[in-house]
Amino acid sequence: MVGLSLGEKTFIKGGIDQDLRTDGRKRLTHRPIFVETGIIPQASGSARVKLGATDVIASVKAELGKPNPSYPDKGKVSIYVDCSPTAEPSFEGRGGEELSTEFSSALERCLLGGKSGAGAGIDLSSLCIVRGKVCWDLYIDGLVVSSDGNVLDALAAAIKAALSNTAIPKVQVSANAPSDEQPEVDVSDEEFLQFDTSGVPVIVTLTKVGRHYIVDATTEEESQMSSAVSVSINRQGRICGLTKRGGAGLHPTVILDMVSAAKHVSEQLMNKLDSEIAAAEACDEMES
Repeated sequence: MVGLSLGEKTFIKGGIDQDLRTDGRKRLTHRPIFVETGIIPQASGSARVKLGATDVIASVKAELGKPNPSYPDKGKVSIYVDCSPTAEPSFEGRGGEELSTEFSSALERCLLGGKSGAGAGIDLSSLCIVRGKVCWDLYIDGLVVSSDGNVLDALAAAIKAALSNTAIPKVQVSANAPSDEQPEVDVSDEEFLQFDTSGVPVIVTLTKVGRHYIVDATTEEESQMSSAVSVSINRQGRICGLTKRGGAGLHPTVILDMVSAAKHVSEQLMNKLDSEIAAAEACDEMES
């Protein structure tokens, strides 16, 4: 936990009341975002995102698997987040494990929709190769390297960047396999398909401090929050998921206000993230 004096707490809250935060930002302004892609060569796709002093890495590994019998025409995606104990003292021991689980389930809710994949930011049907028999399984791993607040939003941005960096090999399916047997597949070493990330949302977390809410809160600001609402929003401005944390209840009209503000902020974040991803990809290609 952040140990703040009474004067520091008053300073943080007073600044937010006056729309001038301790680092000079307005209430609804993000810190500068930095994106680097292709940082883990052995992964199918990877990215690093820095949001101020918050630093996270996401990697994607694509492996051939078998579809879930309940959803034979869809591939599978799993998300796991690891919080490095060196990122923040509260990440040590049980605290880190609980946060890892919380981040993983929040990201799955926001990016993968329901169990059937309905409303998912990731199109699970595009991962199916042979209905009921062969599909791609995507294993998405997130690592929190250092934390200075707003970790969930940074992880979602890193996953979006890692997915845009993901190349899935083209697969040839043997045509003469009996229908009751597992078909033979030939995975190409040379031809790859780029993963479509146009539907993958960003997450905007609005943190309520005093009477106001802010985006991209630092650890110090988060220590003064009463509650926080994380909204995942796609390119079309549609809400893909919503999670709340913090003990204080929120009036429904306040939540609607927060969702409306998140929608406005998400457009700027999406544009900035897309341009950073494009720049990182161009830099990655030049180096290779």
